[in-house]
Amino acid sequence: MNEKGQTVEGGCTHRSAVFRLTDIRSDSELLKKMFHMFILFCMCLWSLIGVFSDTVSVMEGDSVTLHTDLTEIREDDEILWNFGAKKFVLAKINIGAGIFTTYDDVPDGRFRDRLKLNNQTVSLTITNITTQHTGDYKLEIHGAKLTSKAFSVSVYARLPVPNITRDCSSSGSSYCSLVCSVVNVGHVTLSWYKGNSLLSSISVSDLSISLSLPLEVEYQEKNSYSCVINNPITNQTTHLDITQLCQPCKDQGLALSYLVVISVPVAGSLLIVTAVVVFWIYKKYRKTDQEGKFLNIP
Repeated sequence: MNEKGQTVEGGCTHRSAVFRLTDIRSDSELLKKMFHMFILFCMCLWSLIGVFSDTVSVMEGDSVTLHTDLTEIREDDEILWNFGAKKFVLAKINIGAGIFTTYDDVPDGRFRDRLKLNNQTVSLTITNITTQHTGDYKLEIHGAKLTSKAFSVSVYARLPVPNITRDCSSSGSSYCSLVCSVVNVGHVTLSWYKGNSLLSSISVSDLSISLSLPLEVEYQEKNSYSCVINNPITNQTTHLDITQLCQPCKDQGLALSYLVVISVPVAGSLLIVTAVVVFWIYKKYRKTDQEGKFLNIP
């Protein structure tokens, strides 16, 4: 009985394990099918809506072309180029109706004489671009299916060359104080480098602001220093010439010379005036004393 019972118990245990394994496999297959259906749904939705996006960075004054990369355009499709959150219409195309129109007076005339439309690829070109044209652009194709493509355009102003000057008011006997500065900049980083090593930096995201970054170096130092301003597109560099800038400040030397030259005659004049006053007081006192003695004679 015990042996038979053990055999039956072992068989039950085995069948229970088989059932659990079958259930796990069924759940796994179900999850896999659901995942595949989800992927298929996303692909169908993607193909129906056709949403794509590009990020474009350009320097102020250059031209930028927003490429559609369309492989097929139907004659009855209506194609629109929009700008900004309010979707100002910049261009409208309908090949079947022969419509190729740009609207460069919206929203405030910033696009006037700057828009060019390619009649074959319907790509949009913005010429002589400025920072006012930074923003979101969208291509919409209304037809059998709605297709759109978004562009995020960032326009950066051209960078000035950093200016390195000597700060005589802060210079000491052992160190030379310098200042690197730029004016009317935005979305930039200003940095000091010692060779290829970054020493300090300051960043700003505002427009039309002035930046300055101080640095102290030892006199007659032989290391190489440079001040760099950069944005995501380009940079400008000014190299430091220590032997030229880190010399005794002429203004301080001249001020000290003038102080010495002026102090000597002024001190002499003061001494003379003081002597005259003392002599006059002494003489007056003697005179008064003599008159008093004369009046008191019996």
